[in-house]
Amino acid sequence: MSEKITFSVAKREGLGKGANRQLRLAGNVPGIFYSTSGDNVPVQMDEMALIKLYEKAGLTNVIELDIEGETKECLIWKLERHPFKNRLQHVDFYGVDPEKELRVKVAVRTIGESKGVKLGGRLEEYRQVITVSAKPADIPNEIVVDVTDYSIHKFLNVSEIELPENVTAYYDNDYKVLAVVPGRGAAATTEEEEA
Repeated sequence: MSEKITFSVAKREGLGKGANRQLRLAGNVPGIFYSTSGDNVPVQMDEMALIKLYEKAGLTNVIELDIEGETKECLIWKLERHPFKNRLQHVDFYGVDPEKELRVKVAVRTIGESKGVKLGGRLEEYRQVITVSAKPADIPNEIVVDVTDYSIHKFLNVSEIELPENVTAYYDNDYKVLAVVPGRGAAATTEEEEA
């Protein structure tokens, strides 16, 4: 479940490449807040503070963005990094309506060691993220799949994933998320799988 975090930013006066370069040299990151009403507010913030915010909030936690005393609920929508320096270049904040569902990508994490892998099979993960639809406060940080009981030849489709309450998977085709497949030298007889 999402945890609300408050983060303060300042309005950005100078626009364009030159102004943004000066901001970055001073240790700040330019960004834009996109409101639910279609207004765009250029903002700026300290790079280290933004890094800490991202570590805490990720892309799924609702943030109370304080823009010089005016608070807006939003998500970090996109972080742009420098192509070869370990620096943040730009951030987009996306305003949210607490009563409207959003479609967001959420990471999938597996836990446990499957029966099939113990028999010599191999766990193949086809998707590291899935798209879900939920109100901002209901967006999960991650989707956890326990593969302990998965035998060889077990496939998990997106429609079969157990999701938290008020969260639904969004997809056009019911794609495979992961599978336990025979590995080299897998003793994958029916008797062994049943045992």
